[in-house]
Amino acid sequence: MIKVFLVLAVILALVFIFKKTAFGSEDKLLGKAAPEFKLKNSYGEFVSLKEFKGEWLLVFFYPKDDTPGCTKEACSLRDNFTEIKKLNANVVGISIDSSDSHKEFKEKYNLPFMLLSDSDGETAKKYGALNNFFIFKLAKRQSFIIDPNGVVRRVYRDVSPANHAQEIKSDLEAFERNS
Repeated sequence: MIKVFLVLAVILALVFIFKKTAFGSEDKLLGKAAPEFKLKNSYGEFVSLKEFKGEWLLVFFYPKDDTPGCTKEACSLRDNFTEIKKLNANVVGISIDSSDSHKEFKEKYNLPFMLLSDSDGETAKKYGALNNFFIFKLAKRQSFIIDPNGVVRRVYRDVSPANHAQEIKSDLEAFERNS
């Protein structure tokens, strides 16, 4: 019994240490140029990061279209989209789902922002937002605020779907005040 407890304690300690060092406040993307992407939107058209130069951009990765947490997050961003746009910011959602799946999700919930298909998971991987389970890939729920020059200014590795839009607005307002 004590051996099992010790093994579990060591495993938990290693997970805690890994999480703090890999995704702590010193995130490797923070202050660096955002990784470029060129992905298909829900209408099958290619969209690249370069198209957003000159405006703030929230790139949010999410696991799966039309699932409870992803729907809550997307709808919260939808409900706050007008206020986010007033802060000279745009929003792009990225998941591993297909363009067709994105189109259905976007139309079902009247989402005013682009959803991009990262079908091979390469963009999520560049951002450190990919769960890779052998042959099964899934984007992690993580977000990035990218400034008008294409530099990552804020990284969210632990996203709460219900509160994320408020957090985004607060951070964008702070960036606006400090610029």
